[in-house]
Amino acid sequence: MEFHHLPVLLEECMEGLNIRPDGSYLDCTLGGGGHSSEILRRLNAQGRLFGIDRDADAIYAATRRIQALSFPARFTALQGNFHDAKALLGGAGVDCVDGILVDLGVSSYQLDARERGFSYHDEAPLDMRMDRTQTLTAREIVNTWSQDDIARVLTDYGEEHWARQIARVICDRRAKSPIETTADLVDIIDASIPKKLRAKDGSHPARRTFQALRIAVNDELAPLEQAVRDLVDLLSPHGRLCVIAFHSLEDRIVKNTFRNLENPCTCPKQFPVCVCGKKPVVRSLSRKPITASQTELAENPRSRSATLRVIEKLEVAL
Repeated sequence: MEFHHLPVLLEECMEGLNIRPDGSYLDCTLGGGGHSSEILRRLNAQGRLFGIDRDADAIYAATRRIQALSFPARFTALQGNFHDAKALLGGAGVDCVDGILVDLGVSSYQLDARERGFSYHDEAPLDMRMDRTQTLTAREIVNTWSQDDIARVLTDYGEEHWARQIARVICDRRAKSPIETTADLVDIIDASIPKKLRAKDGSHPARRTFQALRIAVNDELAPLEQAVRDLVDLLSPHGRLCVIAFHSLEDRIVKNTFRNLENPCTCPKQFPVCVCGKKPVVRSLSRKPITASQTELAENPRSRSATLRVIEKLEVAL
């Protein structure tokens, strides 16, 4: 399958980054190269773009796509987790950039590539790894983790109301035979949630469980706050950070981290002046999350849950 990516909130991201033609930029989630290609279109021969992705397929396909377009700016792909962006850029001899983009969603390719096991619409091995060199898979979680741990994952990462029931049925089924495929798991979820009590918005009953397992397999949430702080550290003064989230859990982490960086004072509210010495390092450029236009929603239904938040690094702490 061709690695295709329809970038979400593309124009809004470009506006948020406020790209300088000779600047240096980082796309933390390279994917199919959609956002990166648009950044590169705005750079001249002095400009530079780095792209990070955990998926070797994404690195290969995006690099080929970008090289074929013959942009004047220099492009460097780095395989790894954007949570390690400081180390990855440091290894490339870079200590700061002028703008950073993070798209926390799963790429269209990963969702559509049946063998990756991300989708509940097709039968495939239960995998869900973004980095296929890691060992933990969704199959291991559902077949070896305790009922309580599975229920906790579904509750904490999927906000699934039927978490305990689904976890119980998973453990009952695996006692008879291993749960091997996405179809096996969908069948279990279907048997766990009474049809008359399912969501009325048309969403698939397996959506929350698959989201939760994907987050657990790829450890997406636990390091996110520190990763955002590290990315702010990498920004030059007046550099901007744009983060696209796709569900409330990750958006809440991003929002709260941005808020703390903008208002870090820990003094009691009754104090007339700040004595803690903690100063703002960023200013928010999007008090409310930016969402997709009606035109984009019609063209790309996957953008319906996307929210974009943008901050700018201050020149000096206020």
